[in-house]
Amino acid sequence: MFTVSVQSGFSAMHRVRSRDGSVEPQHGHDWVVRAEFTRAELDECGMVVDFLEARRVLDAILGELHHTDLNEHPALGGANPTAEAVARYVFDRVRDAGLTDIRRVEITEAPGCVASFSE
Repeated sequence: MFTVSVQSGFSAMHRVRSRDGSVEPQHGHDWVVRAEFTRAELDECGMVVDFLEARRVLDAILGELHHTDLNEHPALGGANPTAEAVARYVFDRVRDAGLTDIRRVEITEAPGCVASFSE
């Protein structure tokens, strides 16, 4: 299996609801996002995915989240804006953009705090 990844980031704030119903104070992060693509065989150009195209798609998606309040962002549809929810959102958007070899999106919310979504 061949694997490549591209990484980018965005800055945004959120307030996460905890299991006990409490809500954290609003705070911001510099989110780091890594999108991983896999293929069993390389394409006709000898690639899993074109790095430039993958980065362009990822940057466009993250640009919509940059400098926003994720609690208010329509993209998340009112979901609790956890790193896990953001990872799922980015994964789905990358796939919807036609990069169907996406396999995993990893979000680093803060140093040492990483969430991912994969299928």
